[in-house]
Amino acid sequence: MGESRTVQEQEATRPLREDIRFLGGILGDTIRDHEGPEVFDLIERVRTEAFRVRREEVERSAVADMLDGTPTEVAIPLIRAFSYFVLLANLAEDIQRDRRRAAHVSAGEPPQDSSLAATYAKLDAAALDGATVGELLTDALVSPVITAHPTETRRRTVFDTQAKITELMRVRRRLEPGDPALDDTELRIRREVLTLWRTALIRLARLRIQDEIAVGLRYYDLTLYDVIPAINAQVRSALRARWPEADLLPRPILRPGSWIGGDRDGNPFVTADVVLTATGQAAAYAFARYLDELVELEKSLSQSARLVQVSPAVAALAAAGYPDPAVFADEPYRRALHAIRARLSATAARALGELPEHGLDTGAAPYPTPQAVLDDLDAIDASMRASGDALLADDRLAALRHAIETFGFHLQGLDLRQNSEVHEQVVAELLAWSGAHADYLGLPEADRVELLANELRTRRPLLGPNARLSELATKELGVLRAAKQAIDTFGAAAIPNYIISMCTSVSDMLEAALLLKEAGILDPGSAEATPHSPVGIVPLFETIADLGAGAATLGAALEVGVYRDLVAAAGMRQEVMLGYSDSNKDGGYLAANWALYRAELDLVDLARKTGIRLRLFHGRGGTVGRGGGRSYDAILAQPAGAVRGSLRLTEQGEVIAAKYSEQGAAHRNLESLLAGTLESTLLDVEGLGTDAEPAYEILDELAARARAAYARLVHDTPGFVEYFRQSTPVAEVGDLNIGSRPASRKPTSSVADLRAIPWVMAWSQARVMLPGWYGTGTALEDWVAGDPRRLAQLTELYRRWPFFRTVLSNLAQVMAKSDLDIAARYAGLVADEQLRTTIFGMIRDEHARTIRMYLAVTGDTELLSDNPSLAESIHNRFPYLEPLNQLQVDLLRRLRGGDDSELVKRGILLTMNGLATALRNSG
Repeated sequence: MGESRTVQEQEATRPLREDIRFLGGILGDTIRDHEGPEVFDLIERVRTEAFRVRREEVERSAVADMLDGTPTEVAIPLIRAFSYFVLLANLAEDIQRDRRRAAHVSAGEPPQDSSLAATYAKLDAAALDGATVGELLTDALVSPVITAHPTETRRRTVFDTQAKITELMRVRRRLEPGDPALDDTELRIRREVLTLWRTALIRLARLRIQDEIAVGLRYYDLTLYDVIPAINAQVRSALRARWPEADLLPRPILRPGSWIGGDRDGNPFVTADVVLTATGQAAAYAFARYLDELVELEKSLSQSARLVQVSPAVAALAAAGYPDPAVFADEPYRRALHAIRARLSATAARALGELPEHGLDTGAAPYPTPQAVLDDLDAIDASMRASGDALLADDRLAALRHAIETFGFHLQGLDLRQNSEVHEQVVAELLAWSGAHADYLGLPEADRVELLANELRTRRPLLGPNARLSELATKELGVLRAAKQAIDTFGAAAIPNYIISMCTSVSDMLEAALLLKEAGILDPGSAEATPHSPVGIVPLFETIADLGAGAATLGAALEVGVYRDLVAAAGMRQEVMLGYSDSNKDGGYLAANWALYRAELDLVDLARKTGIRLRLFHGRGGTVGRGGGRSYDAILAQPAGAVRGSLRLTEQGEVIAAKYSEQGAAHRNLESLLAGTLESTLLDVEGLGTDAEPAYEILDELAARARAAYARLVHDTPGFVEYFRQSTPVAEVGDLNIGSRPASRKPTSSVADLRAIPWVMAWSQARVMLPGWYGTGTALEDWVAGDPRRLAQLTELYRRWPFFRTVLSNLAQVMAKSDLDIAARYAGLVADEQLRTTIFGMIRDEHARTIRMYLAVTGDTELLSDNPSLAESIHNRFPYLEPLNQLQVDLLRRLRGGDDSELVKRGILLTMNGLATALRNSG
């Protein structure tokens, strides 16, 4: 693949190759100096041989033979070396992307798709009217929701050092040879690389949820706190300039969320205390940043009353600023800001139970809401503009105003999530204890719905203060009462949603509502007031069957009067979450993607009929097997009407670092979410027109064939689960200290009960990538059946339809990162030779078939013809994966053979982290 690159492509990527060689050389020098020449020489021999394998100069066994029998204590520095090679290659690639983008702009070329500049140009060309835009963007929201991932174990020191190296490399590129600053910069890079080498890459102890909460908040420090409000302000300004009459985006469109500390589906470690920790630490971060900014503003806004005239509102604030009127007597803005800081300090102390750093203990009255803070800051802003100081107002003051408007007192919304089976058990227990019904679990669905609806209409609680409940019920109610406390303390936005996993029925939705009522969150209303809840009830449809029935389930819920009233009280807004991971695990890649599309079509139709404002929450993983891929393309691939200005999606931990650890990358990723949302909302992007139904029928057939092919392997082949457990490190994902969450929802060896993260992660580590492609080749081949006309139909769909093009493009990304020769080494871990031969043979045949059919449909000559940057990435980094995979197989064999030493376990964990770093959105 890499060998077919053109001379032009090679020249364009020359700076990238130079950066990789430079950083690799420094890392090599560091290893030689601190590990000794023998270790360095071994690493160099392995690296050289790995590149020869990639160039097909030697057999694949060359690296394996060289590493065979390597003592564990020698294997550890080898693993660390190749993990750091990959990490530094990632840095070089990120810098190259920035370099290429800057060159694109300086050449005066049109803005690239997925940028807001390109989106604005498309909107201008469409000549939309303000009334239509205003309607479509009512209650607009784009919400990236951060989740945890077991491979996200890197420590803060590693992140900080990466950031320093990235900035120093940018400085180095700007310096000329002979400049003394160049030598100094390269010396500083060497220091940072040494710091990396001397720092443990990962933690040894199992991550606690509290650690994951801290990791999630780290990204606000790195990028999100600064980038999100700035983009919000820019988008609002750009849209209002185009449609001034529409008063667009009265609330910031980008509002982030989190699952870390609220997602208790299968995670017994999420407790009431954890919910309070997650919401409390997020709020503490927000207050600390606001107070820091107020301190800086007090220093900088030194305008004198002798030189400027302030508004009466600012004068009143200034009068309350200091007890002593002589302090900054003629500097009204400083005094006003001091008054704001005093009140915000009191607000923080009341909410957090302690006074933050830079807080003032003056006895000032707390602010009741974030809007009250904004009102005071807006008064300062208006006064400054009136006196001609807009240039100053547009700096730090504007940034603080935008931040408070975006983050409030809560910083991010924490979603709660639990499995419907748990709700069912707890509700049954509450109803039995209260005497409302002794055998709820024995009721048919219609009777359950009637009983729950009646209970939701009454203010009577089910429990008294002396109720004696099971541990499960006590814990579940404790979590919801903690959520109530967070809402009361930080505002309703602190806990925006309650997500019901494996939602299959109306009663599943009403059970969640009843638990919210019991915790005091849902108000059942009265004769004068309708029921309402600040927390939205969000059904999560996950399996293929549940996705197919999703619209019917929601439609039936809307026919229940009390639930319809709850939706009406929320402005007719109803959110629905779509599960990419479990649907994929259930039915395979193509069937899951099509089931999701069909579910969206049905839900859009339901929204049209019922008048609800539908918001879809996409449970996308970072990996393609869990719904990953380029976010911009994925948004454009949604059915018409599925976005309508409103979109939430999970940003999974395995790719958060790549997306949000550096300001430029964070800005680009968030911009692409907004660009895709605006285009999908305001433009016709589906591209099928009157040919939609015939295209849907073709995909119906393809999906059915793909699901059948997937089921033959995963669900119907005897011994498949055993093959999976032996040929991948999935067992070790559960046994080693990886992440806070158990690998399975409950003790079982069933694929159905295995969590999607370890399912996808294990196949990725073994370089099979099965969840991202299996079954698609058979579906395409069987449907085409050698008929050129049918092949031409698929080719035309690929050209015209963003959904089909995105599905195949993501498949190609995954398959390009797969390596069945390496996968064969993992298959060798399976003890049963017949089982190994049967299942790996099926995988190898389908792999070849899928590549063949992909190339036939797209007309490409290789997998990544449409993605040359990824092709270059694979060319640069994959030789570093070779030894990591080979060593992982060897260490797994040792562990399973009885060597359970800490060093072996640490080596396996290091290989997992290194491979995930290298595979990025496939690891």
